[in-house]
Amino acid sequence: MIRLLELEQDASSAKLLNEKDMNKIKEKIRRLCETVHNKHLDLENITVTVHNPENQSYLIAYKDSQLIVSSAKALQHCEELIKQYNRAENSICLPDSKPLPHQNVTNHVGKAVEDCMRAIIGVLLNLTNDNEWGSTKTGEQDGLIGTAMNCVLQVPKYLPQEQRFDIRVLGLGLLINLVEYSARNRHCLVNMETSCSFDSSFYSGEGDDSLRIAGQVHAVQALVQLFLERERAAQLAESKTDELIKDAPTTQHDKSGEWQETSGEIQWVSTERTDGTEEKNKKEEDDEELDLNKALQHAGKHMEDCIVASYTALLLGCLCQESPINVTTVREYLPEGDFSIMTEMLKKFLSFMNLTCAVGTTGQKSISRVIEYLEHC
Repeated sequence: MIRLLELEQDASSAKLLNEKDMNKIKEKIRRLCETVHNKHLDLENITVTVHNPENQSYLIAYKDSQLIVSSAKALQHCEELIKQYNRAENSICLPDSKPLPHQNVTNHVGKAVEDCMRAIIGVLLNLTNDNEWGSTKTGEQDGLIGTAMNCVLQVPKYLPQEQRFDIRVLGLGLLINLVEYSARNRHCLVNMETSCSFDSSFYSGEGDDSLRIAGQVHAVQALVQLFLERERAAQLAESKTDELIKDAPTTQHDKSGEWQETSGEIQWVSTERTDGTEEKNKKEEDDEELDLNKALQHAGKHMEDCIVASYTALLLGCLCQESPINVTTVREYLPEGDFSIMTEMLKKFLSFMNLTCAVGTTGQKSISRVIEYLEHC
């Protein structure tokens, strides 16, 4: 209910609710808040945390940061359960045992855990948004940064294909919030070791070229690899989409009839169709629809790869801020040590955000700041 008030700030939703309806919703929510006696909720500015630093600070400090502590523990527990209830393979894997055959409970429990994980990350995103205190306090929780990294690199492996993008982007968003204003968290992440992304196809370059990088690697290396792979995948998807559009059949002249002048008027006169002509036209329509579906699939894949690459580039850029050592570390894993591949991706992402979001949001400012910093490295 509280989120309904945010419709007021969205110009595109102005037509959905008139002023009278909006006032009714506000009044209902105020009554609800008064009923639960929440003295700390600003009833005149109910956007909870992101748009209300006072509420955000209260929730961070509440009972010695109990919300952050509990959320961090719950997120780690969700990670364990997602591995146990593997929805990607429709199996349940118990400790010290082989995976059990698929049971109905797998989908139900696994889906519930996924939803819970998304909700928890959403809470932590709000508590860490543009807040150094909240970011540092959250990053101090034992294993939290590692869990966030796993949400990006490993957890998607246990989810259905269509759910992997959401968790990965949420994990990247949380990591960005954690390191953007917290030097302590930047230091922890740069010095962390992790496994490469489960779907990485990068090779070690040593010995047999078919061998992937195995074991633990530096977190920065894993993130740079993720960025490079998603950036290349986006380029490939874009080229395939362009080919499909380029090779699309041209619109055929409508032969179902012809214009004729009768009694001083121009009229469309239908011509009789043979069964063969109808079948041919039907096949052409089916082929056009198939080509359109293929183009849309590639466009969707391109968009997902672009967003993952952009978020990863933004995370790496935040790590580089105020740290020449981190700049050197990131540069070491980039092709020819050149940041331009990252800045180009971020510029495209910024242009996309300018088209779809209100100009001047904190996200856009962060991207602009990182672009400017990387261009002067």
